[in-house]
Amino acid sequence: MPFTAWVDHFTDEATRRGRRGDPDWDTGVTLPDTVWRSLQKFQVGENGDGANLIGKAELAGDPSYTAAVRLFVAEEQNHARLLARLLAADGRPTLDSHWSDRIFVRVRRLFGLRLELMVLMIAELVAVPYYRTVRDGAGSPLAREVAGRILADERRHIPFHCDRLRASVAELPAAARPAVMFAWRLLLLAAAVFVAVDHGPALHALRMPRTRFALEVVRSAGPVVTAILAPHGTAALAPGTA
Repeated sequence: MPFTAWVDHFTDEATRRGRRGDPDWDTGVTLPDTVWRSLQKFQVGENGDGANLIGKAELAGDPSYTAAVRLFVAEEQNHARLLARLLAADGRPTLDSHWSDRIFVRVRRLFGLRLELMVLMIAELVAVPYYRTVRDGAGSPLAREVAGRILADERRHIPFHCDRLRASVAELPAAARPAVMFAWRLLLLAAAVFVAVDHGPALHALRMPRTRFALEVVRSAGPVVTAILAPHGTAALAPGTA
C-alpha cells in the first residue's frame, strides 16, 4: 500500500519522541507578552481531535493512509500539549478558542478530503517559518527547544500531505489542475498576509519583519505545487525537505 512507508515513518518518530522525553519544564521561560499571545493562538490551532480528517481519510478507502493520518493527528496533538506546557511554565493559560481558528476549521471542513488537505497545507507552510522564527529569535532556551521540536514535525508533514494531494489532484481534469493550484496559491498569500499582520507584534519582538515572513510563506509554495502536479511515479518531496 502506498502509505505504509509513512506509517513506518510516523511510528519511528513516535518511538524516538518517547525515548527523548519532554523538555525540562522547570528551567523557566521569559518571553515578551506579544509572543505569549501569539503562542496562545497557535496552540489553539494545534489543538483538535482530528475526527473530521480521520473520517474523510477512512472514506478514501486506503487503510494505510488512514493509519498514517491517525499518527499525523497524534503529532499535532502533541504540539498542542507542548505549547500548553510551555505556556504553563510561565503561568500563561491556554485559550478555549479563537475566531481565526474557527474560520480556518469551517473552511477546511466545507467539502471533501482534497480541500481539507489543501487548507491544512496552508497551515503547515505558515507554521514552518513561524516556529523557525520562534526557535531562532526567542531568548529562552526552553521556548527555542519546543519550537524546534514542532518545526521538525511540521517540515515532515508537508511531503506527507503532498503525497496524498498529488493523487487527489490527479483525479481532476488536466486543464483544471493548474487553475486549482493557482487559486490555492492565492489563498496561501491571503493567509500569509493575515498571519503577518495578526502576529506582527510577536514577529517584531522575534526580529522577523512582517513582509519577510509573508514572502517566505509565499515562496515555499513553489516546491509544493511542483510536487503535487508531478506525474505519477515521480519522486515527491522527501520528509523534512520543505
